[in-house]
Amino acid sequence: MNKLKSHFTFTKQQRNGIFLLVLLIVIVQVSYVFIDLPSETVSFNEDVYDTYTKEIDSLRQVEIAMRQPKLFPFNPNYITDYKGAALGMSNEEIDRLLVFRKQDQWINSAKQFQEITKVSDSLLGAISPYFKFPDWVTNPRARNIINESYGNKSKTYAQKLDLNLATVQQLQKVNGVGEVLSDRIVKFRNKFVGGFIADVQLEDVYGLSPEVIERITNHFTVKTPRKVEKINLNSATVTQLVTVQHIDYDLASEIIEMRTLRDGFQSLDELKKVKDFPVNKLEIIKLYLSLEN
Repeated sequence: MNKLKSHFTFTKQQRNGIFLLVLLIVIVQVSYVFIDLPSETVSFNEDVYDTYTKEIDSLRQVEIAMRQPKLFPFNPNYITDYKGAALGMSNEEIDRLLVFRKQDQWINSAKQFQEITKVSDSLLGAISPYFKFPDWVTNPRARNIINESYGNKSKTYAQKLDLNLATVQQLQKVNGVGEVLSDRIVKFRNKFVGGFIADVQLEDVYGLSPEVIERITNHFTVKTPRKVEKINLNSATVTQLVTVQHIDYDLASEIIEMRTLRDGFQSLDELKKVKDFPVNKLEIIKLYLSLEN
């Protein structure tokens, strides 16, 4: 009991210390409640603030504008489902255009585009400045010359012009081949010394649809084919096969593996069974291959 009592027994000095501590706590609490300390004033210029806000908003608008997809000139006759959706066309409007084009008909003006697709005036106003039609559409005189020169009827072999000698101007006379496509055909042909091997190589020219290729071959054909030393498919190495267009190292390895399993190929068409073989390019690949046992 004496031990317990000793913990609560304070000397006079200790009691004075406790009293001063309590007094200080009370003084601090009273000061916090009743004394109004001066606050630091912050100057605010509303005009400067508005100026900064406008600058930030303008920079934000520039950033948003830069993120928007940019439109480049295009021929509306070749609008796909994806392209039409990106332009803001509805599915019905795109379908009307595709049905019209399947009839082998062509849109030759912004007004006709609206008549066929039924797009709104606002959408037409937004996208029509980017419409780019071939020269024979925008230049009536050139159109008359073209119509007189090349019709839609296919010519005989003797009447056709040599595709390896055709000029840009001659190619532009074909319906659907404008300045860009004709220039692209000639540049692609000239990448090879001697030009095209066969008409089928037109399929490798970017932007040529099957319909346009058909029109071209109605009036042009390869009469002076480039000479090619064909590779024997049943003895070719990987190094030899990769020199063929559309065959890379992986595909060459797959071809040789298939050849080993089949104990040689009996037909070039058997290449279709090779894993990841580009079937749509088979006719072009055939131009470089032979088959010998």
